[in-house]
Amino acid sequence: MLLAAEPGFSFADEYALGAVFVGLALFAAVAALSHQHERAFSAAVIYLGLGGVASVLLQLLGIELIDPIQDAKIVQRLAEIAVIVALFSAGLKLDRPLDWRSWRSATVLLGIAMPLTIAGIALFGTLVMGLSLGAAVILGAVLAPTDPVLASDVQVGPPGEGDEPEPQFALTAEAGFNDGLAFPFVFLGVFIAAEGGTGWLGEWLLADLLYAVAVALALGVAGGRLIAALIRRLHDRELFLPGLDGWVAIATLLLIYGVTETAGAYGFLAVFAAGLAFRRYEHDHEYNAQMHDGTEQVEKFAELLLVLVLGSVVTLAGLGEPGLTGWLLVPALLFLIRPLATLVAFIRSPLPFRERVFVGWFGIRGIGSLYYVAVVLGTGVLSSSEEKVVVWTVLVAVAVSIVVHGISASPVNRWMESRAG
Repeated sequence: MLLAAEPGFSFADEYALGAVFVGLALFAAVAALSHQHERAFSAAVIYLGLGGVASVLLQLLGIELIDPIQDAKIVQRLAEIAVIVALFSAGLKLDRPLDWRSWRSATVLLGIAMPLTIAGIALFGTLVMGLSLGAAVILGAVLAPTDPVLASDVQVGPPGEGDEPEPQFALTAEAGFNDGLAFPFVFLGVFIAAEGGTGWLGEWLLADLLYAVAVALALGVAGGRLIAALIRRLHDRELFLPGLDGWVAIATLLLIYGVTETAGAYGFLAVFAAGLAFRRYEHDHEYNAQMHDGTEQVEKFAELLLVLVLGSVVTLAGLGEPGLTGWLLVPALLFLIRPLATLVAFIRSPLPFRERVFVGWFGIRGIGSLYYVAVVLGTGVLSSSEEKVVVWTVLVAVAVSIVVHGISASPVNRWMESRAG
């Protein structure tokens, strides 16, 4: 029915009920984001709860839920937008000079902790969950990246705020880079699942690792600087209204993402690199903060939408798909694999032990993992049974991460501040 109003008495129209729920959800989001740092839990926990309520109501009304497997393309596109906005915003936040000493903590997390996390999950997947090697590597690669969307409570603040505490900087930079660097490992799992053997290894190294990463970084840096220079000149000539900088940010990241993907490289990586390059052009100009503020508003709305969708797709049948071993992977990842991989990465680091524990604990899983698992479903390389196990294990891991990390963010932050004082 196209019309909300119908002749005669008419009640409980599905569209109208949906409008009521979305309105209530937006009110809840505004309330959740207001004085966020004074609460005991993050806004995403509230969104997830609202999504769960939506799932129950939709089932009671007989309305078909989004299926995370059949409707994977919808999930992929929604998650894609949320991630690229968050990545550009993360790049704008980081003020440090681009040298090894300043970025050492992020580099070891990317170069050591991330591969160890993938290997740990893949090992658990094959030995405990009984997955094929390809499916286990895919599961490891999908769950390895930390999340730039949901981790705002433990990341650095907006551009220009000054000091960047090492743990917060490490988490922000890690989340910015590893959402793009997970791609080669996802495709590694796809090759293993689809081809077997090692005949594809040269193609993977050349195309999916070297070319796609290098081109993404080059296009991101060049695009970020060129657009920053253009915007500066337009601002100086009063051809751009400062109040529209948020929309300029969205145009920037979409342009760079689209060009990079057209070139067959990793748009996620390019968008984060563009944010870094944009920030470093006219470092102290006010448009950096204005661009960040604009993207952050879109990022928060995208977070609300994606976590609501996550909560609303959950069914009792789906929660049973990972089986006991799939559910066991979640605490193994959050309490064992990620913290141990982080401690190994920081063996020779001057970072104090409590800060290493902080970074190891807040390896938040989130929207990026939803995107990657949807991409894998589009390749069709997994059997139907392994698709269900991998997808629902990822959904459970993301949901549990939202809850446990969302609840622990405030108390752990206070503990860190008290120890620092």
